[in-house]
Amino acid sequence: MPSLLELQRNFCVATLFGDESALRTLGIVPGALDAKSRLAVYRNNVFGNYRKVLAATFPVLRRLVGAAFFSAAAEHFVRHHPSTRGDVNGYGGEFSLFLASYRPASDLAYLPDVACLEWAVDQSAIAADAPPMDLHALSAVPADVLPELTMQLHPSVRLLTSEFPLLRIWRANQPDDASDGRVDLDAGGDRLLVARGEDGVTIERLSAGEHMLLAMLAAHDTLGTAAARAANADDQFELTAALRRYVANRTLVAFRAPRGKGAQP
Repeated sequence: MPSLLELQRNFCVATLFGDESALRTLGIVPGALDAKSRLAVYRNNVFGNYRKVLAATFPVLRRLVGAAFFSAAAEHFVRHHPSTRGDVNGYGGEFSLFLASYRPASDLAYLPDVACLEWAVDQSAIAADAPPMDLHALSAVPADVLPELTMQLHPSVRLLTSEFPLLRIWRANQPDDASDGRVDLDAGGDRLLVARGEDGVTIERLSAGEHMLLAMLAAHDTLGTAAARAANADDQFELTAALRRYVANRTLVAFRAPRGKGAQP
């Protein structure tokens, strides 16, 4: 007799992929509908929920390509990329990768980056919160130790880069946009910061130096290393101004000093 775990796995395989060998292990008693038809009801409900999640998460994509194109892409995606977790809020993270290899979208090279931005906005909205930086503790760190600090970004922060004018694409496809909706895809790329603040999720365009600083801090590099790389990326970069801004708007929320040199608990 199969274990509970085996039954659960076989049920998922039979439901999501129509695997008839897995279906036969479930012992479903036929009634008005046979076992295969009964599971089809579950399958349709599951896939229907996936489609609704994708439509809610990627409204800009849907507007860009039209309802019919989006529905076809979503249908292909949900049938080949079932959720790997119980929370549907985590479903759709691979949609940008899917679009990059989706043949009908091969002439729309900007679509995967748009999907990345919409996913970043979605996940930023539901990310955990964090208290602001302890400025009293930060001010107590000796000046010679500051370059050795590592810093923590707010859990809602997402950083993106694109060769396309991604922010312009996104703004031009918002319901309240008053422009003519035209976008010059050759206008240059974007470096973006997505974060949740008091007024909800915001998208900010970054300079090369700002993006380098935050990306390296996100990767747990020291402040000194991140600042040096940021200055190399952008000769207009000003570390003090950037730190003041990102501490004030809670992009940076915590720091850690080397052991024995004023590290936060």
